[in-house]
Amino acid sequence: MLRGIYLPRSTDAAAFAMATYGIPLLVLATTNSAALTGLAFALEWVPRLGAFAFAGALVDRHGTTAVLRSASVARALVVLAAAVLLPKEEAGLGATVTVMVLAASTGVLTECSYIAAETAGGVASGEAGARAHRVQSVLLGIDQVATLSGPALAGLLLQWTGASGMLMVIAVFSLLTSVLAPRQYLRPEPAAAQPFGKGLRTGWSTLRALPALGWLVAGLTVSNLAVGLLQAAAPVIIVKQLGHSTADVGFIWSIAAVASLGAVLLCRRAIDRFGLWPVGVVSATIAATACLAVSFAAGYHAYLALIAVLMAGEGGMTVVLRTLRSRLIPADVFGATLSLTILVLLLPFPLAGVLVAGVPPAQLGHVITGCAVLQAAGLFTAFARLRATPTLRASFA
Repeated sequence: MLRGIYLPRSTDAAAFAMATYGIPLLVLATTNSAALTGLAFALEWVPRLGAFAFAGALVDRHGTTAVLRSASVARALVVLAAAVLLPKEEAGLGATVTVMVLAASTGVLTECSYIAAETAGGVASGEAGARAHRVQSVLLGIDQVATLSGPALAGLLLQWTGASGMLMVIAVFSLLTSVLAPRQYLRPEPAAAQPFGKGLRTGWSTLRALPALGWLVAGLTVSNLAVGLLQAAAPVIIVKQLGHSTADVGFIWSIAAVASLGAVLLCRRAIDRFGLWPVGVVSATIAATACLAVSFAAGYHAYLALIAVLMAGEGGMTVVLRTLRSRLIPADVFGATLSLTILVLLLPFPLAGVLVAGVPPAQLGHVITGCAVLQAAGLFTAFARLRATPTLRASFA
């Protein structure tokens, strides 16, 4: 498990976190524009969503190893090219185009590698049987440690070494992922070629046949609009409005990852004793309450504390989702269904970037409040419908 699953997941998660949080900071540092920063966030996520039309089908056909290696090498080449080009570009159209293309291309490649790594973890969870939530807790812990270190490292490197230093480190993690790619989940022979849309239809049919998973995905999708808005707006709020550095933006998400990691460890034991539903309800309540309070934060430290509490709640709900997903989705359609569920969960993120690009910075607080109200309503509805679901009510001790 350590060599085959956890190590490659760690290096890929590090590259994922640095690209996701570091590239919007790079856009803000390069263009000094709040609107372009929000647009870059959207450009980073729209191609990721498009990648789900074929990433799951590619994994189901070719296996995790080939997809993970190819996507990681391609991502390394893209960021290395940007690291070479940006120092030669003067601030202006050339630099703006470079960082925007970088945001879009890394979005596609990062999601392809993520689907491959997540599928390998899902197969390992399925093989673990009743202990699936423990494997998922380790995988989520790896993701949270990457989220802990990735944003802070990206912010510090951008502040002290410039764009080239940050991009070189992303390339190193990407190349390590290609070397460590897990040798598992390979079919005895390649699957027959099929249209990419068939993978999405297969995933949709499976999701409709699993109403418990469908309601949970729906609630978390609404919640992700608020989370995505906070991620997209953080560079603008912290740097432009509160006057802090790019390193301080990364520090917020690192502290949030510590809180989320702690929640993951607690939820692992709590699920053993109480089951998935009670843990999910408590996590959802914590997340919704913190998000409602964020728009009223008076300064940097209050903003940091509330984001940490919010992400702790999100971490608990993610353990519930991953455990339920690994227990319910059949292995032969896992890649396609995983792609569909993640696609649905990530749909709000480009919308969040568009909101940040189109809303004046002074009005962002009102938009955050509105999204927080929607989040609370969505989570309440989802967990109310799931209250009597046997899989969520059962304990796993």
